[in-house]
Amino acid sequence: MVDIIKKGSAHWEGSIKEGKGTISTESGALSQQPYGFNTRFEDKVGTNPEEIIGAAHSACFSMALSLQLGEAGFTADAIDTEAAVTLSKDEKGFFIRQVHLTSHVKVKDLDDGTFQKIATATKEGCPVSRLFNAEILLDAKLV
Repeated sequence: MVDIIKKGSAHWEGSIKEGKGTISTESGALSQQPYGFNTRFEDKVGTNPEEIIGAAHSACFSMALSLQLGEAGFTADAIDTEAAVTLSKDEKGFFIRQVHLTSHVKVKDLDDGTFQKIATATKEGCPVSRLFNAEILLDAKLV
């Protein structure tokens, strides 16, 4: 087995509400992108961990679905996936309660029953799906 290591980093200064931070990725795709309390809890411009997790999960699922479709003899013309990440709070604090994947897939000559089996197996096996201790929902549609 070969391990692949990819890195993301964050920098933070100040208190939780007044402070601010930046998020970067090793590849430079994100470079010192701002985030803070207001971008996470108040819908201000900037990023936050949940939308980055959502982007990572939707990208991972789309790639994994392409692989699974290929192994079944199909090639997708298009896979468009969105991951809605739900941040909740309980007596222990904040946690990610759920990720809802919505994927619209265009592929020729594939029946919906076979597609649903492939999509469900992909949801279970996607590396990012396997990371979460949250409920992961999937709405997969052939288009």
